[in-house]
Amino acid sequence: MPINKSKIINLLPNDDFQSTTFGRILKWALSSFRFMVIVTELIVMSAFLSRFWLDARNSDLNEELNVSMAQVNAYQDVEQEFRLYQNQLQVANTLYLDGKNSELIQKITNVLPNDLIVSSIQLTGEDLQIKAVSFSEQAVAQFLVNLEGLEIFDKVELSQVASSIENSFVTTFTISAKYKQKTGGLN
Repeated sequence: MPINKSKIINLLPNDDFQSTTFGRILKWALSSFRFMVIVTELIVMSAFLSRFWLDARNSDLNEELNVSMAQVNAYQDVEQEFRLYQNQLQVANTLYLDGKNSELIQKITNVLPNDLIVSSIQLTGEDLQIKAVSFSEQAVAQFLVNLEGLEIFDKVELSQVASSIENSFVTTFTISAKYKQKTGGLN
């Protein structure tokens, strides 16, 4: 009798569980989840390793920010002074370009007594207010008379008179005046 060579001998026990539908699904899930776990581990490891790079980058950016803040703070006083000068130049330019105001200020300074200092001139529409400091009462009276003599104001009034707090020999005062309506302002 001839020997049959096509017979396969399997020494492992044959499990019927792998041949069922649930067994095949479970085998597929276990092998698929293995790949998912490997991919997840790779993502976690790359995030962990990139953390060191991100921490170094964050430290560098914080250092740059501190240096920039120190530079900005160092120039803050210069910027405030520059803005103050810019505002003063803008006011001066406005007064220079407005010929009416320049002419008015020129006329007021022409009638100003020697021992009198003007601290502010405020011009609002037809109303003029001059705040000044004087070392004598005669200078205040002379300034009032000189302003009335200009004939460009209707009412010239001394509205406030007081002695200076720091120096009793100094008189601070305010003069209010209105433009004449007939002349339309300065001539």
